[in-house]
Amino acid sequence: MKLHNLQPAEGSRQTRKRVGRGAGSGLGKTAGRGTKGQWSRTGGGVRRGFEGGQMPLYRRLPKRGFHNKFKTYFALVQVQDLEVFSVGSIVDLSSLQQVGLVNNPLDGLKILGLGELTKALTVRATAFSKSAAEKITAAGGKAEVI
Repeated sequence: MKLHNLQPAEGSRQTRKRVGRGAGSGLGKTAGRGTKGQWSRTGGGVRRGFEGGQMPLYRRLPKRGFHNKFKTYFALVQVQDLEVFSVGSIVDLSSLQQVGLVNNPLDGLKILGLGELTKALTVRATAFSKSAAEKITAAGGKAEVI
């Protein structure tokens, strides 16, 4: 096989329709849009979600709840998950991402107090739960708020 012999697969390439190019083309005059009406006009058609004048679904359904745009969403890690680190190591967001405990950092990192910690670690996070901070210090480590 040589480069000058290469061809696309049979039927994979189609010529595009050239509409409005004379009666002999098969798509002349009205250019395949039909005669008259909203869809035949330039800029015609309806907006997304339009239901012919009927009250659209997004307006028929009631609004529910409240979304606070100022809320902070933390990436959460439990104290028991910190056991994967060696004694005396510094645990921060980047080290947790390398280990695979955090994928999306969101607005920061919060350490929660589920489980036990037996190693002395220096943990740097945006926030700690009260029990998590106690367990880290009880194991001989430090809980540093950044």
